[in-house]
Amino acid sequence: MNLSKIGRLVAWLCLIAALVISLFPLYWMLRTAITPGRELAADNAGLLPGNPTLFNFERVLGLATREEARAAGGSGADLNFFLYLRNSILYTGLITVVQTLMCAMAGYAFARLRFRGRDTLFGLFVAALMVPPIFTLLPNFVLVKDLGWLNTLPGLVAPTLLMTPFAVFFLRQFFLGIPREVEQAALIDGAGAWTIFWRVVLPMTKGPLLTLALTTAVWTWNDYLWPLLVAPGEESRVLTAALGIFLKQSPNTAPDWTGLMAGSALSVIPVLLLVAFFGRRLVDSIQFSGMKG
Repeated sequence: MNLSKIGRLVAWLCLIAALVISLFPLYWMLRTAITPGRELAADNAGLLPGNPTLFNFERVLGLATREEARAAGGSGADLNFFLYLRNSILYTGLITVVQTLMCAMAGYAFARLRFRGRDTLFGLFVAALMVPPIFTLLPNFVLVKDLGWLNTLPGLVAPTLLMTPFAVFFLRQFFLGIPREVEQAALIDGAGAWTIFWRVVLPMTKGPLLTLALTTAVWTWNDYLWPLLVAPGEESRVLTAALGIFLKQSPNTAPDWTGLMAGSALSVIPVLLLVAFFGRRLVDSIQFSGMKG
């Protein structure tokens, strides 16, 4: 066996090992979710549960009474799953759509438009990348509280609705790579700045826009600290914060791990569907735009 085949074999083995390491926590979550609550402590070492059941999903979805949940080894804690799912979808969808659109306009303005102070303003955006998000958490919370937006959707989306420094920087770099001749040809044909942006430039940036939208959606869906801080109320609580509160409702001596893992598994499904649906579109759009390695 020559060196090239050995190197390829080693590369495949490393790839498989990385894949197993990455997916094993997801498998263990599913394994715990289908394990009966009373058997979890006694059956916590095997790769497969002894008596798999879907009852943990039923009680998380509110299809079982508290008495039935306690009899099965659960804590009997409440989890209004569909309400929290609706809140998470609204929170994630609104930020993803509006932020992607606004960042596209800002990135194009920094890349193509000429105005006084443009480079200085963009430098401030880049400098904002160096500020840890925890530093802006308290000022944002105080602002939302003073506006009376606690436990509301506007309060949830306010800090990141319009744009983030990384998204603007990311899209600006791509816009700089678009040949100016394309826009000049549209300008000669009588197109204005808005028409060039909407009908010429944006169709050429499907790959970066989808990449940014998917990244924003996954990050927002998994966000925990900000929703927990600004929207702890029942009607405005998102799924990630609700799962944390669900765990706290169980006794410290016997956490309801099976219920928590069932809820976590259900919360992952929308993200997996999103990636599965848009993943192929993302690959096709990158190939269409010529962004091949």
